[in-house]
Amino acid sequence: MEFSLKDISAILNGEVIGDETVKVNHVGKIEEAGIGAISFLSNPKYENHIYDTNASAVIVSEDFEPKKEINTSLIKVKDPYTSFTTLLEEYSRLESLKQTGVEEPSFVKDNAKIGEGGYRGAFSYIGDNCLIGDNVKIYPYAYIGDNVHIGDNTIIHPGVKIYKNCAIGSHCTIHANAVIGSDGFGFAPQEDGSYKTIPQIGNVVLEDHVCIGANTVIDCATMGSTIIHEGVKLDNLIQVAHNVEIGKHTVIAAQAGISGSTKIGDYCTFGGQVGIGGHIKIADKTALAAKTGVIKSIKKSGEVLVGQPGIDVKKYFKSYAVYKNLPEILKRIEQLEEKVINLRPE
Repeated sequence: MEFSLKDISAILNGEVIGDETVKVNHVGKIEEAGIGAISFLSNPKYENHIYDTNASAVIVSEDFEPKKEINTSLIKVKDPYTSFTTLLEEYSRLESLKQTGVEEPSFVKDNAKIGEGGYRGAFSYIGDNCLIGDNVKIYPYAYIGDNVHIGDNTIIHPGVKIYKNCAIGSHCTIHANAVIGSDGFGFAPQEDGSYKTIPQIGNVVLEDHVCIGANTVIDCATMGSTIIHEGVKLDNLIQVAHNVEIGKHTVIAAQAGISGSTKIGDYCTFGGQVGIGGHIKIADKTALAAKTGVIKSIKKSGEVLVGQPGIDVKKYFKSYAVYKNLPEILKRIEQLEEKVINLRPE
C-alpha cells in the first residue's frame, strides 16, 4: 500500500515540510531506510542520521530545526515516537482489514448474521445466533461459539476460540490461539477430600479497542461477566480468571496471572509474570514491576510496587540494599559476638 505524505500528515495531525505528494510504501530505521520508506527521529543521539538518510520522509518533533541541509521531506508532529506508533498501528490495521471473502471449507449456522466486508478463513466455525459486524476478519481454524456478538472491524486471528455467549467489541484484535470464555477454575471441596465442579454459566465481555495476545486465556464468569474494559492491552500467555474486571487502558505484559473476582483499575501497568491474588481491588494507575506478587488490595492510586509480596518501590530498593549485603553483615555480627564472648571482667 502507498500513502502520500499529505495523507500521513492528516492521520498524524502533522505538518509536511517538503513535497507532500511524495509516496511511501514501507517503514524503516532512519539509518537504514531507502527510497519509499518513512522513518522517525525522536532520540537526539540519532540526529546525525537525518542528514544522510535515504528515507523519503522522516517524522520529527515540531520544534526540530536541522543544523545543515537535508535531502528528505519532514512531517513535524508533537511527539514523533507516539506518531510513528500510530502510523504503524494504522498500517497494520489496513493490512489486516484488506483481506475479504470466504474460503472453503468454512461453516456458519443458518441463523448467524454476518456484516459486510468481512473475511472468513478456511475451517473457521460460526455457531447459532451469532452476530458478526462489518469488516470482521476471522482467520482459519477460528471457533466462534453460539450467541457470540462481535463488533465492527475486529480481527480474530488463526486458532482463536471464543466460547458461547461472549461479547467482543469493535476494533478489537485477538491473536492466535487465545481462548475467550473457557470455564473458570471453580471447584467446591467435599468432606471426603474430593472436589465438586461448580458450573460456570457466565460469559466474557471485551469492550472496544481491546487487544488480546497469543495464547492468552480469559475465563468466563461463574455468574455474570468477566469484563475487559475499553482499550485494555494484554500480552501473550496471560491467565485472567473468572469474574475478573480489568479497567480501561490497562496494559499487562506476558505470563501474568490474575486470580478470580479481582477488580483492576483504569490505566494500570503490570510487568511480566506479575501474580495477583483473588477477591482484591487494585487502584487506578497502579504500576507493578515484573514478577511482583499482590496478595491484598491496593487502595491508593498511582502506587509503584516491586517484590513478592509487592511493596512500595522506594522501600523495596532500600530493603534490597540491605539484603544484598547480608553476607557481610552476618560476618560482622559473628565477629562482634566473638568479641563479646571473649570479654573478661576487670
